Amino acid sequence: MNLLAVFLTFDQVQIQREFIAGTVIAMTAGIAGHHVLLRNQVFAGDALGHAAFTGAMMAAVAGLPPLAGVLGVTAAGGVVVALLGGSARGRDVVIGTVLAAILGVGALFLRLYTTTSHDDTGTAVLYGSIRSLSADQTAMAVVGGLGISAALLAMARPLLFASIDDQVAAARGVPVRTLGVLFMLLTGIAIAGTVVAVGAVLLLGLLVTPAAAAQRLTARPYVALALSAVLAVLATWTGLGLSIAVGWPPSVLIIGVAILFYALALVSSVRVRRFA
Repeated sequence: MNLLAVFLTFDQVQIQREFIAGTVIAMTAGIAGHHVLLRNQVFAGDALGHAAFTGAMMAAVAGLPPLAGVLGVTAAGGVVVALLGGSARGRDVVIGTVLAAILGVGALFLRLYTTTSHDDTGTAVLYGSIRSLSADQTAMAVVGGLGISAALLAMARPLLFASIDDQVAAARGVPVRTLGVLFMLLTGIAIAGTVVAVGAVLLLGLLVTPAAAAQRLTARPYVALALSAVLAVLATWTGLGLSIAVGWPPSVLIIGVAILFYALALVSSVRVRRFA
């Protein structure tokens, strides 16, 4: 009864927006995260999330919507990461160097913004702002997320081939480089949505953790792809529900549930191997 009383004190329309947007954002993150793991681009995904903070602050200083800056930087950053190519180690060195510079610029723009404004834009970008989504923002998140998910699913088969063995895939006529650029562009846009849900600091938990749990539970790539999306959505639903019940920030609880799923999957996979 106490939980029901707490639930009734919230704006029901806003709760619906949280769950609708959160569902689509989580599904998109789960699908993208599955391929990010397969392609060994986890660090690139994390870097794009942190770069989103700089994009938001630059847009805010310029008087533009922070989401526009987040979207622009993550999409462009995804393309740049894909064009770097080369070995994973060499790519990560470049990404790490650029990331340090971008975060420094982000700190500068945060300072410039806070001297003229005292709102919580910086905090919202760092830790998520799903509680404050408007109707237009919710619609944009749903339409964009569904479009990105559909595109990623359509390219799942050639992307899987290219992720496992890019040289053989290229020899078989798969446009590996173009596919990689398109994938990172879509992933960058997906990361922009994930920043809205859980923030730039915690986004890796929603992008990668459900996918890692799914890959612990099954070696079948398409089953893992579906399971990654399901676990991401379940983590988001549970986190949002717990947030309403206990009053904690939803981003922390969403990531906490995702980590719990991974821990359970890890224990389950260890037990299966032990008794196989």
